[in-house]
Amino acid sequence: MRAVIQRVAKAKVTVEDEIVGKIDAGLLVLLGIQHSDSDKETKWLVDKIVNLRIFADDDGKMNLSVKDLGLGLLVISQFTLYGNCLSGRRPDFIQAARPEHAMPLYEDFIKKMNAALGYSVQTGRFGAKMQVELINDGPVTFFLEH
Repeated sequence: MRAVIQRVAKAKVTVEDEIVGKIDAGLLVLLGIQHSDSDKETKWLVDKIVNLRIFADDDGKMNLSVKDLGLGLLVISQFTLYGNCLSGRRPDFIQAARPEHAMPLYEDFIKKMNAALGYSVQTGRFGAKMQVELINDGPVTFFLEH
C-alpha cells in the first residue's frame, strides 16, 4: 500500500462537475493498493497517517497530527501510484490491485480512518475519472509505503 500525503490549506475532488469531497485545512491522501495488500497494511497506514506529526505547534515545529487538531482528511484512490515507468514509454500497472481486490481495501481504509479520527473523512469516487484541486500548505508532501 502506498500513500502520497499532502498537507493542504484546502482541497476538493470533482466527478462530472459534481464536488464529491471537500476539506479546508488538513491532509489530502492519494492511496494506491497493490494485489498483495491486506488488512495488515491498511491498519499500519491508517495509524501512521492519523498520528503523523506534520502540523506546526505554537513554536512553529512539526509536532501536531491531523487527529490532534481535528482537521479534514480527503482520501482519493489512485492506482497509478503503482505504475511502473522504468522500461518503455508507457507505464505498466502489473503491481496495482484489480478493482475487485482494491475496492474492499479502500472502503476498509476509509472505515478504519473514520474510527481512528472519530469523525468522517471525505473521499473521491473509487474508479471514477476525478479532478483534484488542492492548495499545498508548505509545501509539505510525504510518501509512505508498507
